[in-house]
Amino acid sequence: MLEGINLISCNFSRLPLPFKPSRRAQSLRETQNLTFIQPRASSSSPFLKPDQILLTRFPKHEKKGFLHVCKSSLNNPDPEKTQIKDESRDWTSSILLFALWGALLYYCFNLAPDQTPTQDLYFLKKLLNLKGDDGFRMNQILVGLWYIMGLWPLVYGMLLLPTGRSKTQAWPFVVLSFFGGVYALLPYFALWNPPSPPVSEDELRQWPLNILESKLTAAVTLFAGLGIILYAVIGNGGDWKEFYQYFRESKFIHVMSLDFCLLSAFAPFWVYNDMTTRKWFDKGRWLLPVTVVPFLGPSLYLLLRPALSETTALTDSASSDPNQ
Repeated sequence: MLEGINLISCNFSRLPLPFKPSRRAQSLRETQNLTFIQPRASSSSPFLKPDQILLTRFPKHEKKGFLHVCKSSLNNPDPEKTQIKDESRDWTSSILLFALWGALLYYCFNLAPDQTPTQDLYFLKKLLNLKGDDGFRMNQILVGLWYIMGLWPLVYGMLLLPTGRSKTQAWPFVVLSFFGGVYALLPYFALWNPPSPPVSEDELRQWPLNILESKLTAAVTLFAGLGIILYAVIGNGGDWKEFYQYFRESKFIHVMSLDFCLLSAFAPFWVYNDMTTRKWFDKGRWLLPVTVVPFLGPSLYLLLRPALSETTALTDSASSDPNQ
């Protein structure tokens, strides 16, 4: 109690000169200060003078007349917030991701196998339906991989745009990922700087967030991916051997397979980020091990996760509560 009295009384500036405190009030203030500080006195001086007590209790002050104007912590900003503002960003992870991106591009353009460029062009035309039925049977695993790569950008859009946002806009990288896969997303991963800005209710009602937050979109993505994977897995043993041969010779198939592996590797991190942003980690953390299953794990999480509007409503009600 005495500490609170001293702290509040020292936050006022100098009073007008005509006003003079009574001797009783002044002695009471000195007695309070003396009672609080006396245990810290040295053995040579068991009692401190009032001026010395004020100097010891409040080391930072300016003496103006008969009162002291003290610099209390109540008038200062939160030291933790100040430290956060003054602390510069750690660019270690960004540099590593940019280095990984550069190494991948160098590998794809210079080191990846490229023994069948004519065959790669033919496969690409067949997958884009630019060639009619010429009697050639496409490898089922290659077809399944091609179509599943068209669904991965939708999964990342549902993870990045609502809760993985940053000062750098995410949507251009998500759009480019439909053509470049993880090679288009890695620069955004490097530039991403948490925490993500909050999402308003109006944004959730507008396109594209209303589509990306929809359970219908998540369900269609999951079941479409499940059907494509079953179609690829059902392929006979000859398809797997043939695909392995393509992987060793074809740059197109080699780079696309590497793209699929990297998208699967980064997905659990963004699921964790989305889960913690929605404050669903305590209930949904059992899904984190499931997300290591390529494509199906993150898609299942997108179907089961709570709506972001519920989290926003809870946050708004908590901030508007005067008792908080």
